[in-house]
Amino acid sequence: MERLILNVCLPSPSVPPKQSSLSIYSLSQRRRNIFRPRRHLGREGRLPPPSFLLLVPNRRGAGIHPVRTPFPGVWSRGEMDPPAADPGPAKAEAVGPQGEMDLPVADPGPVRTESELVQCPYCDSEAMHKLAQFLLPGLAAVCVDSTTGDLFRSPSAVAVDLRKEMVDHITQKSETFIADALIESEANQNPENEMPDDPYEIVSIFMDDLSSTKRNIIGHVSGWLLSDSRDDKIDDFVQEMEMTKFWPLERREAIAEILLKNVDLKTKFHCPEKYENEERLADHKAQCSFRPVTCPNEGCRAKVSVRCMQDHDAACLFKIIQCEQNCEKHLLRRDMDRHCVTVCAMRPMKCPFGCDSSFPESNLGEHCSESLQLHLLKVLQAIHKKGFTADQLKDRALQLEKSDDHGKLAKARDARSLTNIVKDLEAKMKSSS
Repeated sequence: MERLILNVCLPSPSVPPKQSSLSIYSLSQRRRNIFRPRRHLGREGRLPPPSFLLLVPNRRGAGIHPVRTPFPGVWSRGEMDPPAADPGPAKAEAVGPQGEMDLPVADPGPVRTESELVQCPYCDSEAMHKLAQFLLPGLAAVCVDSTTGDLFRSPSAVAVDLRKEMVDHITQKSETFIADALIESEANQNPENEMPDDPYEIVSIFMDDLSSTKRNIIGHVSGWLLSDSRDDKIDDFVQEMEMTKFWPLERREAIAEILLKNVDLKTKFHCPEKYENEERLADHKAQCSFRPVTCPNEGCRAKVSVRCMQDHDAACLFKIIQCEQNCEKHLLRRDMDRHCVTVCAMRPMKCPFGCDSSFPESNLGEHCSESLQLHLLKVLQAIHKKGFTADQLKDRALQLEKSDDHGKLAKARDARSLTNIVKDLEAKMKSSS
């Protein structure tokens, strides 16, 4: 590669042109006559400005004279080469340890800042729904506390204004929660003073702070002395707002989603991923573990995150499962308790004759046949009371079993029916004797 050496005088704003320091530059004809730095000897450590002072030898040999030109010429064979066309601003390239220039690196394109990145919008649907339900009792508490002792205002009269105030308050507190938590964790090294990471507990603290500012002296006294009455008023007002649909669940869920993302310090309940463009975000959303899906069980309309679907399915009331007591029935989980208590053939029961045995209801017949002798002794003892000794009761029980040709004794399922059968058999035994 042919290299031609050019001496260039760089102007400095504080030094006259002829006192400026010299720099050595190289020209490669294979690089389209574009000047690139080889070694800079200037004291300012920067690339030269686009205007140069070229030191050209005088044709008469009487020295050199400076020529100002937008592009440095080439001193070749004592003559100036014509200036090359303007290739545009040259890009700085890295210089190797031995003065060799590295190969140009491909332009990666514009780099987005953190604020320009597109964040995944998905969060834990179950947690968002639970937090939305949690907002209504919080509003009821604020309304009750602000009107306690006021004869002219009721909780429903201030609900509209306090709802807006509460939403603004908890939203502003949630926006600064993570920063405040990090500062406090650095200031307090004691692990007992760590900030909570449960979103419901955090939002509850925000609402309690607002509620405490609304209490007057009467409210504080009634809160200490009549706490049960306050809780009853809050529950009643919650039911009133639910019946009148004062604050629909859909609107509460929109607020709960914002709160959940703001206070989720450890990103347990929302997706923290961010991407440079919508295309990459769309690819991520198709596989995001927080994306919402509808429960496949018939009758259930719940939408839960993919990562929580297994837990939801294990507790879904509309899932058809086998009886918990291992009978042959398959039914909805929500009907399981009633089935097991009322009609399940495998529900546990105690012996109706008073013995200490416990068994599934389906095994009652087997138990009555196996324990017939014991049941007869209990019934005979109740009939004859103290008229028979223990041995006499055993003999009479054996006689009754022998005289029972149709097996009625073993078919009795309670003490009353067995008592009636025993009396009939004893009457027949007396008449035959």
